[in-house]
Amino acid sequence: MSLARSATRSTDIILYIGILSNVETIKGTFMLSEKAKAEINELKGKYPDPKSALLPALEIAQQEHGWLSAEVMQEVGEAMDLPPTGVASVASFYTMLYTQPVGEHVIQVCTNITCSLLGAEHIVDYIGRKLGIEVGQTTPDGKVTLLTVECLGSCGTAPMMQVDETYYESLTEEKIDRILGGVGIGHVLKRS
Repeated sequence: MSLARSATRSTDIILYIGILSNVETIKGTFMLSEKAKAEINELKGKYPDPKSALLPALEIAQQEHGWLSAEVMQEVGEAMDLPPTGVASVASFYTMLYTQPVGEHVIQVCTNITCSLLGAEHIVDYIGRKLGIEVGQTTPDGKVTLLTVECLGSCGTAPMMQVDETYYESLTEEKIDRILGGVGIGHVLKRS
C-alpha cells in the first residue's frame, strides 16, 4: 500500500466519522430488506461504474427507512462495492438525502441570495414559530421537520420552499398557512 493511498484512506475515515458523528443514536436496527438489496443490485447492473448508481441506491434505502442511518449507508456501500466514506460523502452532499431522522413531512426553505433578499429569513422564522421548532428540528409528534437549503433553483419566484416533493413559490405568511393546512400539517401549527 502506498503512502498516498494510506493518507487518503485516513482522511476518508476521518470524513466518514465526522459525518456520522452528527447522526443521532437511535434505538433499533436499520437494515435493508431483501427487496431493497435486490433493487440496488439490479440498479448496479445498469451502470458501468457502481459510483454512478449510488444516488438512486441511496434513494431506495431512504424510501425504505425514511433516512440514512450509519448502518444503512454501510449496507449500501457493501452492496455497491464502495467504501463507506464515499457513500457518506454523497449522502451528506444532497439535500434530498437525510442523514438524521426527519418527520413525516419535510419543509425545506431556500436561503440562497435571491430568496434571502426577498425574505427567506422571515419565512424560516415564521414557519419555525408556527410549528414551535427551530431549523433542524422536528415537531414533538414527529410530523414535520424544518430545514434550510442553499438553493432550490426557483429564483424567479422567490422566496420559496419545498414541502416533501412539492415546490411552493412567491411565499407570504398567508400563503404558508394555506399550504401547510393543505398538505395535512395544519393541525401542527401553533396559533400566533
